[in-house]
Amino acid sequence: MLRMTKLADYGTVIMTAMARDPDAVHSASSIAAATGIAMPTVSKVLKVLTRGGVVVSLRGANGGYLLPRPPQRITLAQVIAAVDGPIGMTECSTLPGLCIQEAACAARANWLKVNRLIYEALQQVTMADMAGPTLRAVDISAIRARSISRQRVGAAPAARKTIDGAIDGGHA
Repeated sequence: MLRMTKLADYGTVIMTAMARDPDAVHSASSIAAATGIAMPTVSKVLKVLTRGGVVVSLRGANGGYLLPRPPQRITLAQVIAAVDGPIGMTECSTLPGLCIQEAACAARANWLKVNRLIYEALQQVTMADMAGPTLRAVDISAIRARSISRQRVGAAPAARKTIDGAIDGGHA
């Protein structure tokens, strides 16, 4: 079964709660109350999200946590990566050299394609979408068409590196 970590799940729940009131400074206790997640877990996840750049921490009497940009500009992929690191179905697709079978693996190239499609689907979903009443459908056929189009015409090297780098550390 494909499943993200519990902390990444909590991260998306916390970010969704914050995205419902995107201009507010949120306290960890108010987030815990709104989400039903235990206060120590909320505090832990907020620290991770802050290190990952998808939340900003403010100190002081009026301190708390806020979104660094509008929720329409924070993607589910960014939140998951902030908590779990690079998004990938297999270890060899996130960091090269982790598998002794990597050089001769017949499945690696296909896993890279699968990882790219999953990443691109997660990039299409924003925290504004998550905070809304109903998530809009992710158009998998459009993702696939863009991926095929990129392969045919060849994306610019910098763009390919950005796309691949987020998925597999820059290895296509």
